Amino acid sequence: MHAENRPESVRARRLLSGTALALAIVFGQTPATAQSRELPDFSELVERVGPAVVNIRTAEKVKMSEGQAEMNEQMQEFFRRFGIPVPNQRRGAPRGGGTPDDDGPMRRGVGSGFILSADGYVMTNAHVVQGADEVIVTLTDKRELKAKLIGADQRSDVAVVKVEASGLPVVKVGDSNKAKVGEWVMAIGSPFGLENTVTAGIISAKQRDTGDLLPLIQTDVAINPGNSGGPLVNMRGEVIGINSQIYSQNGGYMGISFAIPIAEAVRVADELRAGGRVVRGYLGVLPDDITKEIAEAIGLGKPQGAVIRSVVAGSPAEKAGIEGGDVVTKVDGKTVDRAADLRRLVAAVKPGAKTTLTVFRRGATKDIVVTIGEDERSKKPGSGNDGSSAEPAAPTGPSAALGLKVSEIAEAQRKELKLKAGVKVDSATGAAARAGLREGDLILSVDNVEVASVKAFQAQIAKAEKSKVINLVVRRDDVTSFVLLKPGR
Repeated sequence: MHAENRPESVRARRLLSGTALALAIVFGQTPATAQSRELPDFSELVERVGPAVVNIRTAEKVKMSEGQAEMNEQMQEFFRRFGIPVPNQRRGAPRGGGTPDDDGPMRRGVGSGFILSADGYVMTNAHVVQGADEVIVTLTDKRELKAKLIGADQRSDVAVVKVEASGLPVVKVGDSNKAKVGEWVMAIGSPFGLENTVTAGIISAKQRDTGDLLPLIQTDVAINPGNSGGPLVNMRGEVIGINSQIYSQNGGYMGISFAIPIAEAVRVADELRAGGRVVRGYLGVLPDDITKEIAEAIGLGKPQGAVIRSVVAGSPAEKAGIEGGDVVTKVDGKTVDRAADLRRLVAAVKPGAKTTLTVFRRGATKDIVVTIGEDERSKKPGSGNDGSSAEPAAPTGPSAALGLKVSEIAEAQRKELKLKAGVKVDSATGAAARAGLREGDLILSVDNVEVASVKAFQAQIAKAEKSKVINLVVRRDDVTSFVLLKPGR
């Protein structure tokens, strides 16, 4: 049976092959060309970029307390007495277990990097070299060079080290702003210490807000421990990012990785090379994203901007008149879509410069000029209290249906908190409790109208439609936020 069917099978395969060839010719392609468009060849890129990618090894002295050092000595003496080989004891090492030049055990790490200039400047991640007492850079020609840390910026996770060499191969820096979702990219690095390992994939997304400051490039390129600091390369052989993070539930690659856009990384690297640190602007606020529900309730329309939840005392924001509950929609004319945009735009402003913030406050838009300070990362907004309260009294007045009882804010507290308006929550039950209000909260406005007294508060509540969501600006300790009250729910 097989012998009878074989000629027919051969004829069928020839027919299919001929059909494929005819189709390829009709579309102006040879079969090889059609295949090459579907599956890119990275070999030429590896030859071009690979020599400028380096392996980075670090060593950090582990600081032990006197008790730990004494216990270590006792354990080693125990092993020696019973003729058991001392763990981690190297041949020729002194009695204490270290080398003549060691002060104690070393913690070692491995990462990747790439050469920016022929005279030995190398870019990597800050977390690769953080805390290192020794940094060794290994080139593709197997040369091992001791590196000096020029600077590391933890907030962007970018670092620059320098090796004493000349005529080194360098990478070509591309434009990460022009990178497109879906385009092919390649990574070179040292995952698990395996030098010059190449992996490839596509850009899955851009502008991922996973970091403190930088919007990251998301890819499906396989990245593992040791790849950190290596380059993300496009099909033109240009570096468009630094492989920095992965999404993982087990410590290994799970199909999602992130890279720092090279445009931001180079700006940081230039500052590190110039002065060893990065200078950023400081506003002194705690911003948060706006939800669709809150945007509609306060009359903002679409959920765009950063709501100010807290203003640091004595900060540039406070001096300029920024208030909790303000929604910043623009910085010097640049649109603020999310809280992360506000942080990035302010950080990019040179300290001492005047910046115009466009703010939405109680139903109206206004411009506020702020003199930006220098970010020292030392001032942090406080946290809320524990919310403990006594047995609440029964609420009265128009706000009773909402479960709210309020009182005037003491003059001393008003001056201390620098409040122009507001009432104090004495108890919250029913709809008010469900909205998250509690005793001690300060209600500053109702439906975009400031309330300077209990009478004004009750009048504004009375005006609100019974079926409509009421938006309140509420301050709890030093944090201001929007609270949506839903009557009858």
